[in-house]
Amino acid sequence: MKMKRNIHLGIVVAAIILLVASWTSSCSKGGGVNVFSVEDDIKLGKQLDQEIKSDPATYPLLDETAYPVAYSHILRITNALLNTGEINYRDRFEWQVKIIRDDATLNAFCAPGGYIYVYTGLIKFLDKESELAGVMGHEIAHADLRHSTDRLTTAYGLDFLLSMALGKNSSTLKDVAANLALLSYSRKDETQADEYSVKYLCKTDYEPNGTAGFFQKLVDSGQSGKTPAWLSTHPAPDKRVENINKKAEACGTGQAFETRYSEFKSSLP
Repeated sequence: MKMKRNIHLGIVVAAIILLVASWTSSCSKGGGVNVFSVEDDIKLGKQLDQEIKSDPATYPLLDETAYPVAYSHILRITNALLNTGEINYRDRFEWQVKIIRDDATLNAFCAPGGYIYVYTGLIKFLDKESELAGVMGHEIAHADLRHSTDRLTTAYGLDFLLSMALGKNSSTLKDVAANLALLSYSRKDETQADEYSVKYLCKTDYEPNGTAGFFQKLVDSGQSGKTPAWLSTHPAPDKRVENINKKAEACGTGQAFETRYSEFKSSLP
């Protein structure tokens, strides 16, 4: 009887190993396999948000009560994107937005669960509200399409997934959340987020190719060296401009909202 139980256990473990190996193989080939649930996305995003709030040296968040005008501008843009009817998890994710006071960083990111962070460096670098809306739409797409936890599935690999399958995962939620901001997206993820930024903006009053404006300014100003690392490992900005503009052709035209964007920038410290 004991031998039979051992044989049975061995078969189960072998099956789990084969299953996890299959998951890992699919992920490495861009198969879109994700071992995290939507609720996990929400929990991970909340933990990352807590980590950011507890580390003002790295993430100096702009105080909402001290800069209400700035936050009224960023919330207007956020709500315009969220209310397009194109966001899968519009009613399930938190969708909070924070401004990080760092003029040297041209970046924005959106954690799982809809926690959005935009650097003042990016806001001040751009000239049109449609451009910032495009970049924010791109980052919202990463969260809504669950690219972050897709990448975690790949990044942690077979050992992590096997320990999860056996209920012996020693990694804490804090450890996982701390690594979210360090993940780089695949070429496929970046292309899809570019496409979805156009899809979102098409349902607003913004110019549908707003994201292309961001990349075009990088090209024109020679600022690529100050951008996030993913720009150096994916198609060049000028190629992305071409692809985004082509995708946006079917949407017609929209507005840049340069005047009120100038007011937004003036409201920042």
